[in-house]
Amino acid sequence: MSPALVMLTCLLLAVAMAPLLLQAATLIGKPGCQTTCGGIDIPYPFGIAMEGVNVSCSLTGFEISCAKNRSGDLVPVLANTEIAIEVLSLSVMPRPEARVRLPVASQCYNSTGGETGPPSYGTVDLNRAGVYRISDAHNELVVLGCNTLAYTNGGPAGGQYGKTFYTGCISYCRDARSAQDGMCAGVGCCHVQIPPNLTDNWMTFDSWSRANQTFSPCDYAFIVEKDHYKFKASDLTTMPVSQTMPLRLDWAIRSNISAMSCAEAMTSPDYACVSQHSECLDSTNGPGYLCNCTRGYEGNPYIVHGCTNIDECSRPEIYRCYGKCKDTPGSYDCTCRMGYQSENPKEQRCTAKFSRAAQLALGISLGISLLILTLLCALMMRQKRRMNEYFKKNGGSVLEKVESIKIFTKDELNKITKNNSEVLGKGGFGKVYKGTLADNTMVAVKESIEINDARKEDFTNEVIIQSQMIHANIIKLLGCCLEVDVPMLVYEFAANGNLHDILHGHGSCRLPFPLDLRLDIAIGSAEGLRYMHSYAKHTIRHGDIKPANILLDEKFVPKISDFGTSKLLTLDKDYTMFPVGSMGYIDPVFYMTGHLTKECDIYSFGVVLLELISRKRTIYGGNLSLIIEFLKAYKQENNGRAIFDKEIATEESMHILEEIGRLAMECLNENVEERPDMNEVAEQLVMLRRARKPKPNLPLCGGFGLIRGLGRVCAFSALSLCF
Repeated sequence: MSPALVMLTCLLLAVAMAPLLLQAATLIGKPGCQTTCGGIDIPYPFGIAMEGVNVSCSLTGFEISCAKNRSGDLVPVLANTEIAIEVLSLSVMPRPEARVRLPVASQCYNSTGGETGPPSYGTVDLNRAGVYRISDAHNELVVLGCNTLAYTNGGPAGGQYGKTFYTGCISYCRDARSAQDGMCAGVGCCHVQIPPNLTDNWMTFDSWSRANQTFSPCDYAFIVEKDHYKFKASDLTTMPVSQTMPLRLDWAIRSNISAMSCAEAMTSPDYACVSQHSECLDSTNGPGYLCNCTRGYEGNPYIVHGCTNIDECSRPEIYRCYGKCKDTPGSYDCTCRMGYQSENPKEQRCTAKFSRAAQLALGISLGISLLILTLLCALMMRQKRRMNEYFKKNGGSVLEKVESIKIFTKDELNKITKNNSEVLGKGGFGKVYKGTLADNTMVAVKESIEINDARKEDFTNEVIIQSQMIHANIIKLLGCCLEVDVPMLVYEFAANGNLHDILHGHGSCRLPFPLDLRLDIAIGSAEGLRYMHSYAKHTIRHGDIKPANILLDEKFVPKISDFGTSKLLTLDKDYTMFPVGSMGYIDPVFYMTGHLTKECDIYSFGVVLLELISRKRTIYGGNLSLIIEFLKAYKQENNGRAIFDKEIATEESMHILEEIGRLAMECLNENVEERPDMNEVAEQLVMLRRARKPKPNLPLCGGFGLIRGLGRVCAFSALSLCF
């Protein structure tokens, strides 16, 4: 084909497509108006004012600005407000809604209970024209803090208390360990429904004495989308006061001056439902009205010709038709093919009008199909019996009665792991797979060990103990699957891999690792071990403490993991003929005697401390032992400077490193009776952390680098700033 002919064909296609493209544009906004910003659609009655355009791109109160955020990206924000209120999405139908980000209200206190500054009430002027209402159906009010009350109010002034309604809740804490992750029922966190017709975000705090409550230095209150915020006890100390939360706003055609109903608006010259095939609906959250396309049409009812016919035949998952589908204006026809019949092809399948010969052939076919179905059912029943046998063998009759354990079926587990499609790693007992629960929570699914009758009671007891260990620094066992030969355990997911990979990554994977973060990881790990040794319902000895078994979540909070059920020994079972552990970390006393004690974990933790301050493996430089070389350095020079990691070995930090080194040597003492217990270890580390000069508390919206498994795949996300 010649170039001239190609160009002529393209021009003809462009002319033919022009009306369609114009129609598609008018379905969003008025012609000549900007209809997107930052990848987000701006449908009329919302709009962005355009220079040189005579038409009004928005109704009064629906103005949007396209502004740059702190990262330099263009994003839509509500216009005419004192602070930038970011718009996440705008919708016209079927539900008129605007999703935005609003600031969190906060009030902070010092150690004596005095306020550290004026409170932030989270107030914004988003409703100057009166078009918005905070959705009571899709939002809730959340309060964080200890011994505090927070509430909001709304409605016109009047009555004894000045407003039409007040709503809020009280949050209380007995001590630092009262609040628990995921629990928002009045301990550290509470939430409450909000009433309709709420027009603003003003929060008020009232609290008891806050002296000596370093575990909750601030109170927070915010309205947020339901099911968006999941409470974490660490938020009581780590949530930035500049935090924002997503919130849904209902809107309607109304203003602070007038708010007409549909009956009144239809006779008004400013009636907003201008498209053919549009209808008026009274607002359900506050006065005013809104527009919708009638049944069988979709689009934007606020624009002339904005509602267009739906082709129901192209959407069979919504509009059923068991025969031949034909689209009609506002609806569709459905008829059976020739030779078939149905009373209602939209609801019932079309059946053939059979002759006698056809009925005989159908009977034979159905007979064969029934035989095949019977065989399949027999195979399925056999598989079901086998799974029931596995379930009983693996202690299911006991574990299914334990409320703290979720028992997953084999089908559920296959769906969670997508049939074991993504392997996170391999351990001594099998593979670990990545999975996703129905609520999009990431999990790690790990193979356990094969269970026999002699091992069943031990296995069930150990799984129960694991499920009852609730601590921020211990990996949480969420459930298990017992319908398989080898039981599968479902744990919470640690997004940043393990401490070993961060300490000893090579090349581009060797990340900067500041001393403060190392101290925080050491403290968290010590707290987890202290809980296992002292506060758990059963005193637990881990038996294999090492950096590879210290996982890190998305905030680099350490999580002790990989108990390996054969190593979970309770008080009455602390001897083993076959000591299990990793060479370089295993206590020599345990290796020789088979007597697993708390002091064995302390010895292993001492090795971890050495790795944290030296960033060297237990065997490095070919055949050098980290423990021997460290002890040799102290004997020769009375300090460990020759071993310390050069990245953190500054004059400012030298005292801290020396103290950590001495603490590690105390943990490695050959005389087990002279080793400190985990209470002493954790307390000494906390004291060292407090001795560090405080760093500026800058809110970050980005993350650290991620390290994944043995492949050492490193990725970095730029630090982004929030509105």
